[in-house]
Amino acid sequence: MTVYYVNSATGSDRNGGTGQNSAFATLSKVESLKLKPGDSVLLAKGSVFNEQFDIKYSGSESAPIKIGSYGTGAAPVIHSSGDGIHSLYASNIVIENLKISNVGGSGIYGGSVTNWTVRDVEVAKTGLSENAGAVTFRSSKNVTVEDSKISGVKGDGFWIEKVNGVKLLNNTVTTANGSTADAVQVNDSSNILIKGNHLDQTHASSPKGVIALVRATNAVVEDNVLTGGGFGISAPAGKNVAIRDNDISGYHGYSWSFAVGLGDQGNARDYDISGNHIHDGAWGVAVSGPSGASYTRTNIKVHDNVFDDLSQAALKVDRPASGSFYSNTIETGTKATSISPAIADAHTFTVKGNHTVANVETALASPVAKTAAVTEASADPAVVAVHDNLKIFTDTGDAHRGNLLENDSSDNDTLVLRRFGDETVGKHGLTLTGEYGDIHVDREGNYAYTLDETKLPDHSGHVSESFSYGINDGSSHHSDGDTLTVFIHLDGLLS
Repeated sequence: MTVYYVNSATGSDRNGGTGQNSAFATLSKVESLKLKPGDSVLLAKGSVFNEQFDIKYSGSESAPIKIGSYGTGAAPVIHSSGDGIHSLYASNIVIENLKISNVGGSGIYGGSVTNWTVRDVEVAKTGLSENAGAVTFRSSKNVTVEDSKISGVKGDGFWIEKVNGVKLLNNTVTTANGSTADAVQVNDSSNILIKGNHLDQTHASSPKGVIALVRATNAVVEDNVLTGGGFGISAPAGKNVAIRDNDISGYHGYSWSFAVGLGDQGNARDYDISGNHIHDGAWGVAVSGPSGASYTRTNIKVHDNVFDDLSQAALKVDRPASGSFYSNTIETGTKATSISPAIADAHTFTVKGNHTVANVETALASPVAKTAAVTEASADPAVVAVHDNLKIFTDTGDAHRGNLLENDSSDNDTLVLRRFGDETVGKHGLTLTGEYGDIHVDREGNYAYTLDETKLPDHSGHVSESFSYGINDGSSHHSDGDTLTVFIHLDGLLS
């Protein structure tokens, strides 16, 4: 297990490369080596490499080959007229703590690779030909990309095609440009988890959308914030697809624009669309397809979502389909459903138990609405969230601290705070401004509430405010939610 160092400023390809003071100068020198399982290639921070880096050899599951960085300063940068990092057939590779920008093709391209992890990598200004995804994997197995950032690229942010085992976790994609560009495109793949990402196509020069999930099998899309684009999530064909607990907004531009759409490119079976906040767009959930096509759309469940500020209906079903639309919250002024008469007469798509409210923000903050929003999760005993209270009698200006998860439980003894208020809790936590103070939370459930006395009423007694939160057991399968209530006793503060 050898560590090789590469420094574009002070290194030399005549060096041995195994020490920081004897670093190589170029990536091509590393390519001439036969890397072995457990080897690492570390690029000096501050270095700039104007060449494509080809990874030719494989690690093992217990000893992957790692490509990373060392030293202090800005992350090392790879520029190239081709791809930034390119590999065919290599397995068990970890790439981390790098920046790839101004490349002609993909920032990272993997074809027929297995067991790859990409983390903390920044990719910008890729795909000068507009024909490549910033991060592309094809005909591969077990690919994870996490905590990475893609911005200002030409072409799709992610292009994933024919991959079994996909995890896109806690990444940020902003402005994937091009006539056919989406923030994320996943085609003909299986066992997919897209979770905790912030994907923003608001300023992209693309007529397409945020996530295109085409012909997926066993896919979960959850806890993401999706903004802009012609659509939020297009899942036109697939089997066993769950789309839940996402915030989807700002999808405009077309009469057909939708937050979630399915059924127009093949058979769609066993879809569960739940717990999403869908707002500021055209259609909510669209079950549709081309006229005359014989696609089947079966067991489509749309429930426990919140819909507001939509120019069209929360649900559209205009092609034969079976499923249900229930326990959703819909703001006054948003049409609940648009179901073609033939489908309504066939009674294959049921509508029941939905709620209309005058103001969604007020409803989301209320314990009753919160309970309704987590009906399905609350019935799951694998994770149990318990109401939390913070009582403030005196204030010194310091933050009042606690942990939301201390009184919660899960069958596997793992708990993660996923949502707080109406937001996803990212890797750096989340700060919200409340009615009487600011609160910061992290994924471990720790919170710090700082009171703003300028917001307090000038009278005795007490005031309170509540924050909803959602937790899970670290998997995509079991979750629950409850609230934190902050009680502020004014007698002690104003005396």
